[in-house]
Amino acid sequence: MSSMFHDGSRQLQDRFDTRRLADRIEDLLVHDRLHPDEAAFIHGRDMFMLATADEHGRPNCSYKGGDPGFVRVVDERTLAFPSYNGNGMYLSAGNLLRNPHVGMLFIDFEHGSRMRVNGVARIEEDDDLLASYPEAQFVVRVAVREVFPNCPRYIHRYRKVEASPFVPRSDCVTPVPSWKRSDWANDALAADDPAYDPDAPVI
Repeated sequence: MSSMFHDGSRQLQDRFDTRRLADRIEDLLVHDRLHPDEAAFIHGRDMFMLATADEHGRPNCSYKGGDPGFVRVVDERTLAFPSYNGNGMYLSAGNLLRNPHVGMLFIDFEHGSRMRVNGVARIEEDDDLLASYPEAQFVVRVAVREVFPNCPRYIHRYRKVEASPFVPRSDCVTPVPSWKRSDWANDALAADDPAYDPDAPVI
């Protein structure tokens, strides 16, 4: 019995005669743990898309970026990634406190491949990995529920031009985004925001 498809999925599968294909994909490609090649794929990524929803089912999708390997494969059933200083809205992380179900989409734009991971997330403020992520506020751990590749045919090919200078790294000072020094924002920042440091570089 399918664990992925609900009545809405089935309605469209039947409308376009793809139920057999959907069931075959689920049977052959969907699994509940990360294989070594999938773990290596995740470790090589420097970004992913994170889908969350609040307690009413209202969705939010966000981009998460870092240096390659910032998403850790803790074991075959667990992923972890850091939450860095951002705009303070906590839309995705806030959703996790109300509805822990997440979807993660990893894409290699240079070689044209992608993979989905669905699971259940939790915020860990005292995680053992926290010290290994400079400037991270907390770590998000995801218990893997489903892993499966996605057809790559619609992936546009891009090449990486440069890494973001804002990714926190232990060997340099993280610059402050210029918008945090703007008139509309500078008096509303958190008391410990790095933008208050007069010696911090600004980009």
